[in-house]
Amino acid sequence: MADFTTPYTPSSSSDDEHRRTYRFFNPYESLQQSSAMPVHQFLYDLPTSPELLFSEEAALQGRTWGHRLSLYTGTAYLAGAALGAARGSAAGLRGAEPGESLKLRLNRVLNSSGQAGRRLGNSMGVLGLIFAGLESGISSWTGNDGVLSTVAAAVSTGAVYKAAAGPRSAAIAGAIGGLAAGFAVVGKQAVKRYVPI
Repeated sequence: MADFTTPYTPSSSSDDEHRRTYRFFNPYESLQQSSAMPVHQFLYDLPTSPELLFSEEAALQGRTWGHRLSLYTGTAYLAGAALGAARGSAAGLRGAEPGESLKLRLNRVLNSSGQAGRRLGNSMGVLGLIFAGLESGISSWTGNDGVLSTVAAAVSTGAVYKAAAGPRSAAIAGAIGGLAAGFAVVGKQAVKRYVPI
């Protein structure tokens, strides 16, 4: 009978290189039985580095503008929709009148949560879209994808978003955006430093 306890390694002159770039994954390791090892071990000889579809992706240091656009817009929309739905549900529950049936109360809560969630989700999605575009533009213009480009993009996003309300509102919104980005960057650095993930 074949010995299934030792990992499969291809028989070639590059065995050492193969062992450095691949690891053996045993899905039945917790069973601690050699008979539980699958017969086709080469299927579980997995690479340790990320597998990329195109070799150009390996040279990228950060996110592309497309990644940023999708991530920031989608995350902001979902967060805004969830927060707006929660606020709308609370408003719907507060607005219930005594003597209403359960069906009518549920309809009121669903209507108000849907309306508030949609409104706040769309607003936050637009903010994420503007921020992603500005951050990508500032990063490519300065050649630096760091904290300053993130804060500058946040200040610009707030100013652009409230530009129609006048210069004072745009300046206040820009300051709020800059402060929010500063706190987010500091919080991210603190989490990286103090929270073992």
